[in-house]
Amino acid sequence: MMYYISLPFIETQRLSFYLAMEEYLARHTPLEECFFLWQVKPTVIFGRNQLIENEVNMAYCREHGIETYRRKSGGGCVYADMHNIMFSYINSGENVTCTFDKYISMVVGVLRQLGVEAYTSGRNDILVDGKKVSGNAFYHLPGRNIVHGTMLYDTHWQNMVGSITPSEEKLVSKGVESVRQHVTVLKNYLSIDIEAFKDFVRTHLCDRQVTLTTEEVRQIREIEREYLDPAFIYGNNPRYTLRRKQRIEGCGEFDACLELKNGIIKDIELKGDFFLVGDLNALLERFKNTPHNREAVEAKLEKVELDQYIMNLTPKALTELIVGEE
Repeated sequence: MMYYISLPFIETQRLSFYLAMEEYLARHTPLEECFFLWQVKPTVIFGRNQLIENEVNMAYCREHGIETYRRKSGGGCVYADMHNIMFSYINSGENVTCTFDKYISMVVGVLRQLGVEAYTSGRNDILVDGKKVSGNAFYHLPGRNIVHGTMLYDTHWQNMVGSITPSEEKLVSKGVESVRQHVTVLKNYLSIDIEAFKDFVRTHLCDRQVTLTTEEVRQIREIEREYLDPAFIYGNNPRYTLRRKQRIEGCGEFDACLELKNGIIKDIELKGDFFLVGDLNALLERFKNTPHNREAVEAKLEKVELDQYIMNLTPKALTELIVGEE
C-alpha cells in the first residue's frame, strides 16, 4: 500500500521546499511507503558532494532567472522546469540499493503501461530509444530511504545546456544538438499531455492519499531553512595541498582534495557525482593522520565494505584515487 502525499495548497514552491518535504516525511511520517510529484520554476539542482563552480554556469543562471539549490543526495547536476516532473519516493528500511532498484522498476513499469519502451541503464538512468529520459538519486536516513528523480516530459533545451557546466569527460558537453542526441522527452512517445501523465502516474503507483496539515507545512518550512542557507548551497572550498581527479567506472567522477603535512594525510574531502549510501565523513575519518602511501591507505581499507559508503567503489579504486596508480 503506497500513499500519495498532497499539499493543502496548489501554488508552486521553491525546489528547496520539496526537498524539505521529503526529509520531513522520512523523519516524521509513520507511513511505510509514500510518494509525491512536484514541479518547479527553472532551477538547477546539484549533488551533495559537488563543487558548484565545477557544475553550474552561475552567470547564465543569474541572467536567465534560474535558481540553484544543493540536495542531500549524491549524483550529478540537473536542470528542471515546469515542462518536466520531479518524483519523490520515501520508504522504510536499511537497504538503500534494494529501495532504489524497487523505485526504478516501479517507474519503468508505469512508463511501459503507457506504451513507452523504457528500460534502465547505468547507475541511475531510465532510457527510451537509447536516450535518457530520467535521472535519479537517493540518500539514507536512519531506518528510512529517500529516492528522487527527474522525468522529462519536455524541457527548455537552451536552459538545460546553458545552466549546467559539465566536465570535459562527460559525453553531453557541446550544445543543444549534442544533448538532443543523448536525451529525449516523453511527449515524443505519448498521446497525453503532462497533466494526464501526472494523473496516470499518481493513480497507478498509489492507492491511498494523505493531505498534509498546515502545521506539517510549517514544520517543513523550518527544515527548508537549512536548504536555503548559503553555507549549505555553496559550501566551503576545501583546503588542499594535493588534488586528484579521476573517473571510476561504475561509480562516477571523483575530485579528491588532500591536505598533507610531512607526508601525512591531515584532512581529505571527496567531491563528485558518485552515489552515497552511507556516512562519507565516517569513511574519510579513517584516513586522517595516515601516511600518504599505498601500504598505509590499503591497511586502512582492510575489512571495510566500501560499497556500504559509495555505490560500486572498490578498495583498489579508492587507493589509486588517493595515492595514485602503482
